Amino acid sequence: MNRPRSTDRSLFRFCPFCGSRLDGRTCPACGYVQYRSPICGVAAVILERDLPPDLPRDLIEGSGPFPADAADRPLRVLLGRRRPGVSRGGLWCIPCGYVEYDEEIREALRRETLEETGLIVEPGDVIAVHSNFHDPDSQTIGIWFRVRAIGGTLRPGDDLDALAFASPANADLPLAFPTDELVLSEMLEIGYPL
Repeated sequence: MNRPRSTDRSLFRFCPFCGSRLDGRTCPACGYVQYRSPICGVAAVILERDLPPDLPRDLIEGSGPFPADAADRPLRVLLGRRRPGVSRGGLWCIPCGYVEYDEEIREALRRETLEETGLIVEPGDVIAVHSNFHDPDSQTIGIWFRVRAIGGTLRPGDDLDALAFASPANADLPLAFPTDELVLSEMLEIGYPL
């Protein structure tokens, strides 16, 4: 697979333990060894048909009232537009974020989903796990969960300035991350129970 390689930008210049200048991966003063490991991220796959029909919604592009019967709702996935000033601003993604230190991944998923979409969710199945190489100096491992909304108000927040529902078969919004496109196509390919 052809992918961009990381640069020295992702390396420490000074030892985080003793402050000595690093010359390579090992600190000459205290012996600390610098390892670069991917960051873990989580993403919430939210289907329009899974939302309660009376769920309050603000600023959702191109969506009218929910039909009361979930079977009558179109098969669409919630995407968020990344606000200006964050990486890949103006492009769309499945709502996502980083797992913080001392945080369990499902707790991170609940927190990030609430921050970005206003929804209180219950995590379900893991849909996909992929390495993300779109930023070679900040590589991540992403875990995509299907989630069920149990409360809140659907509205953009944090890194997102707009929300919209899109068909996974034809997400015509420009996507920020190649792995989101991969996840949507895999869901259709394997016939994930949508």
